[in-house]
Amino acid sequence: MPQVPEPYWRDSAELKKFSALNEDIETDIAIVGGGITGITAAYLLLKEGRKVTLIEADSILNGTTGHTTAKISAQHGLIYSKLIEQHGEQNAKLYYEANHNALQFIRNLVNEHQVDCDFSTQDAYVFTETSEYLPKLHDETRAYERLGIDGTFVETTPLSFPVKGAVLMRDQAQFHPLKYLSFLVDRIVEMGGTIYENTVAGDVKKGPPTKITIKNNNKNEITCNQVLICSHYPFYNKEGKYFARLHQSRSYVLAVKTEKEFPGGMYINAEKPTRSLRYTMIDGEKAVLFGGDSHKTGQDLDTKDYYEELVPFAEKTYGVKEIPYRWSAQDIHTLDSIPYIGRLTDDYENVYVATGYAKWGMTNGTNAALLMRDLVIGADNPYEEVFTPRRFNPNPSIMNFIKDNANVAKHLVEGKLDKPNHTIEEVGIDEGHVVTVNGKRAGAYRDKNGELFLVDTTCTHMGCELNWNRGDRTWDCPCHGSRFAVNGDVIDGPAKNPLKKVEYKQEETQQNSSTDSTDAKRNERNSKQDFNGDAENQFNISDHDNPLKP
Repeated sequence: MPQVPEPYWRDSAELKKFSALNEDIETDIAIVGGGITGITAAYLLLKEGRKVTLIEADSILNGTTGHTTAKISAQHGLIYSKLIEQHGEQNAKLYYEANHNALQFIRNLVNEHQVDCDFSTQDAYVFTETSEYLPKLHDETRAYERLGIDGTFVETTPLSFPVKGAVLMRDQAQFHPLKYLSFLVDRIVEMGGTIYENTVAGDVKKGPPTKITIKNNNKNEITCNQVLICSHYPFYNKEGKYFARLHQSRSYVLAVKTEKEFPGGMYINAEKPTRSLRYTMIDGEKAVLFGGDSHKTGQDLDTKDYYEELVPFAEKTYGVKEIPYRWSAQDIHTLDSIPYIGRLTDDYENVYVATGYAKWGMTNGTNAALLMRDLVIGADNPYEEVFTPRRFNPNPSIMNFIKDNANVAKHLVEGKLDKPNHTIEEVGIDEGHVVTVNGKRAGAYRDKNGELFLVDTTCTHMGCELNWNRGDRTWDCPCHGSRFAVNGDVIDGPAKNPLKKVEYKQEETQQNSSTDSTDAKRNERNSKQDFNGDAENQFNISDHDNPLKP
């Protein structure tokens, strides 16, 4: 298995490079985020004759879009029976239509421009290997019938192993996402759009005029008429309280060249742990993408195990000749299973947000771009109310709000009380551990050249303590899902500021055992005080700011 996680998509696509923004500029539309939503929206708005500027904090297509399994499907697990129950039949139908139309948009664009992106039509299946889940599959089949979805229940699939049954959705698709989006990037440049990489958005001034402040050294500003926040996790979180309405998860992928021939089709199981399959071509040979094992970001201390646990499933089903690639993805979930797409808040009518695709970003992200295009140009869109971030649905939003934020509080306390059990001297080559430096918790990583990286493990978002992600070599927050590189740089939000560097003096790391007990008690007392302050900041939300208020 590869030692370093690297998605096949990024390794096999030629992507343009862009400079950082180093001056004040004016534009009609400022788009923050260089993934499928931001790039598609830029393309669409340029076609409408608007002046568009897109900025990306890192490199374009290096976030979730570059780490997807790239199924283009309106089949999002067993979702439609749940949507009918929680949102009503009409809203469930609109959700399906929006994602189906997004698939058709991609298909039509690929066909019209002959985009070389390995696009192929595939049937999609949700299957189960246990009788326990058959009633859920039958419920989903009835939901398909009520919503007019082209699909059915089947007792067998083309897979090499037996299943108890499956729900089939016909004529879905798969592709190479970065080859597709690199085509759109080329069109953006040709139409006069501007793209800046390594350009970090800091704040939004709603104006008029609207301004985005840039956190790079020169503190430049973008003056614009509208802002589209397509940064996966909303970079601007002062309004809307999105941190309290979202949670983040990670899942894992192995690209496997198999002993047995894969029959085609796209598959995901109904039970846990999740197992997903599709194929792509690597060096002229089919490779099966085995995915699954989702968990909340930062809440598992040995993430490399998730990669390793996919291997027996691959061996059992299709055999393993070679594993040329492995990677993981970060996904965002809303309180009620429908993405937030639309105006940021009532007070920010010219600022739009798109987030919470829950692992189905190829269609949800494209739908978001189409919807925001219509909002910007003032066109009617039948899906606006379904996806609006301002919606309020007490079932299941209230229950999930309580559960998610209780989980945050739990991990905030546990992190503050955690006592590191490693010393810096114990950190080996290519290892990361939580250690004690100068009497405080710190994160230590030693790279393959022996260079030591030391950072403060306190998340710069709301003060939770980070955990080491061994599988991806990152520091992950168990509260809201922020992720940081070994040098402290932000990889995923909501955090916007890097981790503080920690200075290491060897003589200061020698701990006096006689003071351990006293220090531990003092730290525990201070941690509880810190938590009380953070909890007040997070959970004592006024009615004016209440994220669950209709």
